[in-house]
Order: sequence, then C-alpha cells, then structure tokens
Amino acid sequence: MSSWWQTGIVYQIYPRSFQDSNGDGVGDLPGIEQRLGYLQALGVDAVWISPIYPSPMADFGYDVSNYTDIHPLFGTMADMDRLIDAAHDHNLKLILDFVPNHTSNEHPWFLESCSSRDNAKRDWYIWRDPAPDGGVPNNWQSRFGGPAWTFDEQTGQYYLHSFLAEQPDVNWRNPELRAAMLDVLRFWFNKGIDGFRIDVSYRSMKDAQFRDNPPNPNWREGMDPAKQVIEKYTRNTPDIEHFNRWLRQVCDEYENRVLIGEINLPPQELVAHYGRSLDGLHLPFNFNLIFTPWEATAVRQLVETYESVLPEGAWPNWVLGNHDQHRIASRVGAAQARVAMMLLLTLRGTPTMYYGDELGMLDGEIAPEQVQDPWEKRVPGLGLGRDPERTPMPWTSAPNAGFCPPDVTPWLPLNPDSTLVNVASQLDDPHSILVFTQKLIQLRRETAALNQGSYRSLSAPDGVLAYERRHGEQACWVILNMTGEPKTWKLYENLGETAVLLTTESEQPNITQNTLSVRPNEGIVLMS
Repeated sequence: MSSWWQTGIVYQIYPRSFQDSNGDGVGDLPGIEQRLGYLQALGVDAVWISPIYPSPMADFGYDVSNYTDIHPLFGTMADMDRLIDAAHDHNLKLILDFVPNHTSNEHPWFLESCSSRDNAKRDWYIWRDPAPDGGVPNNWQSRFGGPAWTFDEQTGQYYLHSFLAEQPDVNWRNPELRAAMLDVLRFWFNKGIDGFRIDVSYRSMKDAQFRDNPPNPNWREGMDPAKQVIEKYTRNTPDIEHFNRWLRQVCDEYENRVLIGEINLPPQELVAHYGRSLDGLHLPFNFNLIFTPWEATAVRQLVETYESVLPEGAWPNWVLGNHDQHRIASRVGAAQARVAMMLLLTLRGTPTMYYGDELGMLDGEIAPEQVQDPWEKRVPGLGLGRDPERTPMPWTSAPNAGFCPPDVTPWLPLNPDSTLVNVASQLDDPHSILVFTQKLIQLRRETAALNQGSYRSLSAPDGVLAYERRHGEQACWVILNMTGEPKTWKLYENLGETAVLLTTESEQPNITQNTLSVRPNEGIVLMS
C-alpha cells in the first residue's frame, strides 16, 4: 500500500505571494485558507508552505526567531489551527518549512549564546577564536557573499553563518540544542502537521575540524562569490546521516508523516540521504531537472541515472520550480511549459509543483527600486535575485489580479501579463494550461501506471523523450517533443489498439500505419 506522499502531488506556496486577506499587500494564512477550494479542484494532495514563523525578515522568514509561533504578518496561531483543520477537511495534507541550519540573530537562544562565553547556550551555536592574525577562523564563505564568519566584539570570538550575518548557524552536535530542535518537530506534529520540508538540510553538519574548503579553480570574477571555494567541509559532510536519522526518529513517532530534504546534489550523492536502511529522509529533493539542459537526450540520461542509483525501496521525486529558481516557463520557454508539466507529472515518483506554474507564469519584472531579496541587494547584477519567481499569484483580471485590493501596493509587483494570465481567465478557457494541468492531474490520479508504476525509457527520434510507465498489465507511453519541429514516433508492433489519453494540444494527434505524428512542442500520453 503506497503512502499519500508517494502517489500524491505536493504544491508549494510562497505565503507572501498567494493571497492577501487583510489588505496589507502581503499574502497570509487566512488567504491560503480562502483558496483551499481552488487547490482541491486543481487536484493536488499536499500543500507545502514556506516559513510563516516570527522573524525579523532579514531573509523573508528563513531567519526564525521563534519556531513555535506565527509571524503577525501571516496571522495568528488560531489562523494556523484553522488552516490545518480546513486543509484536512479539503483532503489536503499540510507541510511546513523547518529551518534547522540557523536561527535569527534575534532568537532568544542566540541572544543568550552571545551574552558571554560562559552562558549555558554558548555551545548551541558555532563559535571560534580568531585566526592567529586576528582574522576569520577559516575560508568558509557565506552563500550570500563574503566570509561566513562575523566577529562578536563583546565575547571576542567569531560566529558562523552560512547565509546572512543575521542567520547564525546552530550546533547540532550539542545535545541540548538538538533536543530543543527536535521538540519543535513534535510541537507541529502534535498540532496535526503532516510533514516538513527541511531547509538546506545537507548543510546542518559542518566539518568538526573546521578545515579550509579547497579553492575552486574554475571560479572567475563576476561569478557567484560564494563559489570561490568548493564546499567540501560546509555541506554534505559524512556525519549528515546522523542529522537525517535524528529527524526521522522523531517523525517515526507519528503515523503517516513525511520528511523532505532540500538538497542540491547530483543523483549519486543525493540518494545517500535516504539512509543506509532507508532510515533517513523520505524524499531528498531531486532538483536535477532544474539544472539539466532542456534537451531530450540530457533529460533521458538524468532520469536513467537517477533511477539506476536509487536504493532498493527508495521512492523517487522530481522538482521543476521553487522560490529560489527562475520559473520553468521562463527557463524553457512558454511553448514548452505544457511539455514540462507533462514530464513532471508523469515521471515515476512524487512531483512538487510551484504555485503559478499551472498557469504558465513567467518570471516577474522587478525594477531596481522594487527589489526585496537580500541576495540581490548584496550581490546585485549577477542574476542571483529571487524576486522574479516570487511575484503574486494572479487570480482575476482585475487590478492587482485579486491578490490584494486594487488600492493597495503589493509587496512585489504583479506580472505585467496578469490581466491575461490568471486563474479566472484560464478556467474559462478549455484550452488553457490550467485546464490542461487539471486534466493531467486527474489522469495521473486515476491511472496506477502513472502514479505508482515502473519507468522504462523508449527509443525515440532526436529531440523526443519517450518512456513507458507500467503497473501490472496497465501501461502508458509518454512522448514529449522537446523541440519546435514536428516529429514522428514509431509505435511498437505489439501495442495493439492505442488510445490517446491526453495531449498538450487542443486537437488529437494523428496515428497512421503504426506511426504517431507529434507536433512541435507537443506532449502525448498513450495507452493500449
């Protein structure tokens, strides 16, 4: 019997940008509750919400100052309790972000830790003496640029921060810190939360010897400053398996819950996070599609590699977009957006969708004076800013697209095409990408071969990705034309009568003499 997190679809919401319910231009928990009917009708199974905890918002909620409360910007704990109940009433699971690598520098734990070297919580964070020359302890770099160390004048030591100085890293080797963090999971599990997406989970254990990272020989001026070094000692260290198991042991105290790790690694390294006995994370996020060239041969090779290295019994997963990456329609082009959705929802494993991708949303246009993202502010002009993929969800063609009142300035500007690309307009158009996505999700839900079947690559002409999904006697064939040119795909002689279950186009494709004509940018699901 498969678990919900294996056959289901996860839908990520960036809460600032989904629905504003109180007219302040920022999305919130009551706004999400208002839109649960839409999510249920779309057909997804679980909603993952990015951080909603109290935070000074140095990194928009990924600098947590209290793990067991709600930021007033998003609502109250009563709002969260109602959302949990309402989600379950809509047959939706609810997944929260857990940020275990660091807290805010305004968290009470850190305020105690930095108060003196003798404080009981000093070792809850990572402190080091200056180097012999008085400088930083080693060459570790912040992901947002500059050294990963900040000097504390009061106590005469440096503290580690993998991201902003306002985000000090915690010390998971300290048993008291570890117990406090694991109790955070229990707090939310006891409230009825169904799982956690674990922020930068593979960074939570650092090298105990604090050795320098090796220099990156390929780095050049103008590249991401953080990539001047190869992160050998600051991420994916050997003892990360202990961290994964600590969280899994707590998760296993509860029934039918899931742990999803944010881990950006190639397949061969990624799959270790399932655990040696599948006692690690249920779903180590597989981001590799995001960084693979949008070309049939490359995607096929990635899928085959990933499938070949998965441990026996481990469940695969796929991601094409999130709050840190340019939108899929902007990356592969609007013409391929439906093909991308068909790929995501028909590969073997759990897919995670990003809000608005079902509309074919493009990256937003952010003027310099509208920039919110601290990463863009720290290293401007390198294309690292994440505001474009975080613009508000367009619900209607009205001013501000139904996201917030028309006389309110949203926290980020609506996309310029929101009068055309919005939920209401697309629901009225039977040929829209939204209606297509609904049909695709329904097909996936009703078809065991698609939601739990095996995967096998099929031969196909250049530019076409073809594969079989099979469950028992039921088999589906997915044919994706990843080019702007027409193609043909030869059906196998023993397929018998072949039915087209779904196409990305408005008209059925042509099958003559055992040959399928595939139009430019078309995806097709067949069954015999």
